[in-house]
Parts: sequence; structure tokens; C-alpha cells
Amino acid sequence: MAKAKQPQLPKPKKKLRKRNQVQKGKNGGTLLVLVEDVLHVGRQGDLVEVRPGYARNYLLPQGLATIPTAHNLQQLERYKIRVTQMKEARIADLKAIAEQIIRTRSVTIESHANENGHLYGSVGAVEITKALRGKNLLVEADMIRLETPIKECGIYSSIRIALGFDIESNIEVVVIPETAARR
Repeated sequence: MAKAKQPQLPKPKKKLRKRNQVQKGKNGGTLLVLVEDVLHVGRQGDLVEVRPGYARNYLLPQGLATIPTAHNLQQLERYKIRVTQMKEARIADLKAIAEQIIRTRSVTIESHANENGHLYGSVGAVEITKALRGKNLLVEADMIRLETPIKECGIYSSIRIALGFDIESNIEVVVIPETAARR
């Protein structure tokens, strides 16, 4: 009895999992897409070519860059949209604070002074910030732009407040001696 040969069915192909291979640039470096702004490298969303060690040891582990795949590029676009929405919301908040500062017009600060009106210390950004926070205005000390500290009692008009994103406002600061305020 002769055995009949059965036709052999082709073996099913193995599904090969494609690895995210790091692409090489024209200068032999590694191509990456920046997730964040990196000083001296590029801005968020840029396709940059960096040295392989810099990519492998710093940019990728810190989450500052990703390998440029279709999925990663799509996620980066979504992230950019969220960042711009948050930036627009922050600008709207800062404009509202600037309007409140304009409506407030002036703040009064009490400070220790001698009979001539010379302050024993000085009034700086911290004291102005405390006075503004007393009026429910959320201003930080680094936002206040003083040319020199205030060392005399008096009225100081046009103290500049830089809120950020090129939004500025001015306020008048009135410095009075603490003894006059208690009377």
C-alpha cells in the first residue's frame, strides 16, 4: 500500500511585532519629536536630529522627546491643543486681574517712619503684594516692577505690574507713616 501524499498547506505566517526603530537622520544622529521645549535643541513639536547618546540617556528617559511614529505624533497634536487652551484660559484670567487692578486704582501701605517722612525700612514688592492681596487681587511679588525701593512717605503713581503674557497694569501706592494711621 502506497501512501498518498497529502497536499501541504502553507504555514500561517507569524505576526511579527514591529518595533519602534529609532530613525537615523542624514548626519547619522537620531531623529526625535520634542514633547517639551528643550534649550539649544528645539521647540515643542519639532522633528530634531540629536546625538544617539543624548537621545538615549537624556531626552527619552526624561520624557522630553519621543520616537516619531504616527501614534506619537497624533498624541503630541492633542497635547499641543490642550496646552494652547490652558494658555488662553490663563491669559483671560490675567486680563480679568488687570481690569480689577485698574478699578482698584490705589493701595495704602502703613510703614514705620520718622517725623520727616523717611521710612526706617523700605516698601518693596512684597509689601505691595500684601496690600493687593488684602484687596483680593492675586498678584505675586515678582510681577511688581519697582525701579527703586520706596524709602519716603508719599504718593507713588504708576507702579507697574507685569502680570505675564505682555499684560501690564499700573497702580498708585500711597505710603503713610504708621503713627498717622493710628490717630
